[in-house]
Amino acid sequence: MKLDPFYLIVDSAEWIERLVPLGVKLVQLRIKDRPEPVLREEIRRSKAACAAAACQLIINDYWKLAIDEGCDFIHLGQEDLAAADLAAIRCAGLKLGLSTHDPSELETALGAAPDYVALGPVWPTILKEMKWAPQGVERLADWRRRVGPMPLVAIGGITAERAPLVLENGADSAAVVTDITRNPDPEARTRQWLAATAPWRSVG
Repeated sequence: MKLDPFYLIVDSAEWIERLVPLGVKLVQLRIKDRPEPVLREEIRRSKAACAAAACQLIINDYWKLAIDEGCDFIHLGQEDLAAADLAAIRCAGLKLGLSTHDPSELETALGAAPDYVALGPVWPTILKEMKWAPQGVERLADWRRRVGPMPLVAIGGITAERAPLVLENGADSAAVVTDITRNPDPEARTRQWLAATAPWRSVG
């Protein structure tokens, strides 16, 4: 499996409808603490927008809803993984991405036979409070050796300017949240990301 080198993470279908048509090919819908009817509507709108643009949609956390709504890819954190029914997920044919922050979490993740693993935070992030210190690009090279050919996603504090650094140091994809969603011109920043990651998009 090959992931696009630019992995956008947003918290609404509105963001997906706004940015995916610019050329985004990999996006995660990560919504927290919303009622189920709202979540379903967000997933349906996101699916439609991604289908129209040939973009891979990944649903964060809500694996049961992802199955119900006919999605094909989910991402789970370590706590979500512990509570998830992996057999049901695999039976439904969903691909699985998992978050990791230290070697023990990586071991747990690899035991679940995911389709990719994410390492973070590479740099300090303002998105949420982290109990883990920034990993740095050096850890990416270590993770690359540990995961073998499995796709590796870097996340945490990555900007369009830093994206080539993580891609050069073992990551297959660079994930971004705030560098785009908190930018004064998210569309222009998305185009900058597409340009910065273009050399890796054409490989293979």
